[in-house]
Amino acid sequence: MNAAPEPMSESPFHLEPLKPGFETMGHGNGFRFWWASELAAVLGYESLHSFRKAVERAMVTLTSLNVPIFENIIQEQRTVHGKATIDYKLSRFACYLAAMNGDPKKPQVARAQAYFVTWAEACRLSLERAEGVERVGIRAEISEHERTLSGTAHHAGVVNYAYFQNAGYRGLYNMDLYQIRRTKGVPEGRSPLDFMGKTELAANLFRVTQTEEKIQVERTRGRQALERTAQEVGRKVRKTMIEISGRRPEDLQPA
Repeated sequence: MNAAPEPMSESPFHLEPLKPGFETMGHGNGFRFWWASELAAVLGYESLHSFRKAVERAMVTLTSLNVPIFENIIQEQRTVHGKATIDYKLSRFACYLAAMNGDPKKPQVARAQAYFVTWAEACRLSLERAEGVERVGIRAEISEHERTLSGTAHHAGVVNYAYFQNAGYRGLYNMDLYQIRRTKGVPEGRSPLDFMGKTELAANLFRVTQTEEKIQVERTRGRQALERTAQEVGRKVRKTMIEISGRRPEDLQPA
């Protein structure tokens, strides 16, 4: 194990995210971690003992967030400055929590907090971008399954697919497609699917795939029977959503 560095006169933390000073303190591949004793030194603490309170507060925060502590903070005995001591391996998130629970009177801690606030914002934006990519993926998958459902429905007796499609929406949203457009402010000529968040898209994907499955398994035939099937499946998906989350699909925010 590497020995803890001598206390530094200037903190490596700056407002720019991922500044090399902090990154060079990291250890390991896969699970990248920072020793609490080393982090304490650059935050201006005289010893790990005086920094332990910030680490313990980080543990409390993890518990309150239902985040496993062992995935972010690992206690380990090692030699620091020639003395056997109990140190901690901290994940990047644990470093963030420890810094946020540090002594703000220390200028090094204040700079570290500014750094981690910027880092947290960068993480938030990255997650939003990832959510957007995932949303587009689900949207494309719905289009693909809508095409196969259309073929299955026409083969089973549907003449006007728009009526059949509307029946599915009516079951899920308890309103017709034109009402969904008006409620969610969907522009004319655009599909409501283009303005749905991931949860709502996933519900519609489940509705579409299960409608096709039910038609094939039960060998449903005839326009009226097929429209009833589409509406029934939509209604069951709606009921499940409300039972699980208490939220109706029409109340979900557009994306």
